[in-house]
Amino acid sequence: MDTFNEYLSKIDHPEQRARVEEVLGWVPAAFPTLAPRIAWNQPMFTDHGTFIIGFSVAKKHMAVAPERSVLNRFAADIVKSGYDHTKDLFRIPWDRPVDYELLARIIAFNIEDKADCTTFWRK
Repeated sequence: MDTFNEYLSKIDHPEQRARVEEVLGWVPAAFPTLAPRIAWNQPMFTDHGTFIIGFSVAKKHMAVAPERSVLNRFAADIVKSGYDHTKDLFRIPWDRPVDYELLARIIAFNIEDKADCTTFWRK
């Protein structure tokens, strides 16, 4: 979690900081091969140098960014979980629970789908 300490320290709201810390701790516990890093001032996880998932904080939600093609694939599941989405991210409102099963499926899909990817982003 040391990778994210500075990022977490900048989240003013204690409940929001705790939620983000929980999610950022859950990812490597569930997917220990992923590498944590900060890029574009946001916490993210990579696999063999390729982007898997990123997170950011906004006033009303935590944003989750798994890449556009993954959002398209999981759009119905995201809505079913009670989250809204744009073409680049989905939002987990601070007052809603985190759907860890959905996150796990998205991350597992990205790891498998990008196993042979040699670039940071999909082309």
